[in-house]
Amino acid sequence: MALVIAGERSGVGKTTVTLTLLASLCRRGGQVQSFKVGPDYIDPMFHRYVTGLACRNLDPVLTSEAYVQQCFAHHSQASEYALVEGVMGLFDGIGSREENTLHPFTFASTAHIAKLLDLPVVLVIDCSRLSGSVAAIAHGYCTFDPKIKIAGLVLNRVGSDRHLSLLKDALKSLQLPILGVLRRQDNITIPDRHLGLVPTAELSELDAVIERLADLGDTCFDWQSLLPLLRQKGDKGDKEDKGENNPGCLGKSSSVVRVAVACDRAFNFYYQDNLDLLQKLGAELVFWSPLEDAELPRNIQGMYFGGGFPEVFAQQLTKNINVLQAVKTAIIQGIPTIAECGGLMYLCREIIDFEGKSYPMVGIIPTSACMDKRLTLGYRRAVALQDSLLVNAGTNVYGHEFHRSTLKANSRQPLFDTYRYDCDENMGFEGWNLPINLHASYIHLHWGSNGEIPQRFLQQCQSYSVSHSSEVLTRIINRR
Repeated sequence: MALVIAGERSGVGKTTVTLTLLASLCRRGGQVQSFKVGPDYIDPMFHRYVTGLACRNLDPVLTSEAYVQQCFAHHSQASEYALVEGVMGLFDGIGSREENTLHPFTFASTAHIAKLLDLPVVLVIDCSRLSGSVAAIAHGYCTFDPKIKIAGLVLNRVGSDRHLSLLKDALKSLQLPILGVLRRQDNITIPDRHLGLVPTAELSELDAVIERLADLGDTCFDWQSLLPLLRQKGDKGDKEDKGENNPGCLGKSSSVVRVAVACDRAFNFYYQDNLDLLQKLGAELVFWSPLEDAELPRNIQGMYFGGGFPEVFAQQLTKNINVLQAVKTAIIQGIPTIAECGGLMYLCREIIDFEGKSYPMVGIIPTSACMDKRLTLGYRRAVALQDSLLVNAGTNVYGHEFHRSTLKANSRQPLFDTYRYDCDENMGFEGWNLPINLHASYIHLHWGSNGEIPQRFLQQCQSYSVSHSSEVLTRIINRR
């Protein structure tokens, strides 16, 4: 068994409740595997910081329903406890393309994942502006979809003993367990900015916050009722999944391929499953910092720049001139390179921040990335316009955009023609493609149910290694 932590809407404190549970469980000595519904990168960073285990994203749009089930089964079985943090409100999803669905708007919602995995739900309610109405909210969520099993409630932001008494009196008739009560907390805050919470690597006081959350968790939850729901049952052996979505079924690289993965405060948006796939296919991941390192890692055959916040660290990035030039030279020489969102911005000629100040970047992409107050957000269906580093022309891939920057100029060789996932609304051309060796796009891809993408990338890396070695040998011979 495991539990899903859901909210009645966004902003009710799901992440705080989840981190409080995780911190207290870890303090008790149990190994906890966490999961996050949806495409988010930052919440999983906090999960990992608390548990020491990589949090796994469960997203049927970016992967598939089958992959969600296999991912959960594979990663939860080796831990004593498993916990899934939901996304937005319990029933907030996107439109399903399937007909005759009871609630088509709940596709990819927390409720959808709970049903896929047959898990009970703990509903978090923000009680800061409620008393008797809490019963109507709870009743509505319990009865809206009979296939959702509500195990109980967590009452968050309770103001006083009198307030709690009113809430309990209102809920009595529902006979719904109250599994936790969190009072309003002024001393436990995690700062946020334009794309959500500030990532863990930037928070110097995070250990103290986690300790306070663990203290809170020790006293605010009904552990006698929660522990049996959270505890995993059955064989805990780390079995290898079978089936077409299992990365182990893909052909492994015949030789080790060294891939430089940019990983620091500016670049840290990676799906752990993507990194795992690269390693299972034979890659050696070399983590490095465009912020701090004086040079590129040596003897690499590929580069991977994930998303993140290069705009926040633009001044430091632009001062690391040797690395900027080394990255540009490597790409010109043909090294296969993936750049997603923040990585795309880094490869541009410049980043222009919210105040209009310009910071020179790598310059391999001949345009500027300009910060904008407008948020671009949503799932995308992307159709490849030509053969590229990762996909063949005509291939459909599904990804997610989440950024507040725009590019001044459009690519003359765009990667994709893009559409909203839930309808056929065209979103225009997207991405930059240098034939063979560069895939640069705002669209984040999860490779979980499309293992051909990392496999193709590594094959290109191997080809680069062979051709590059031949070029070097030719130059040596010609010099003689």
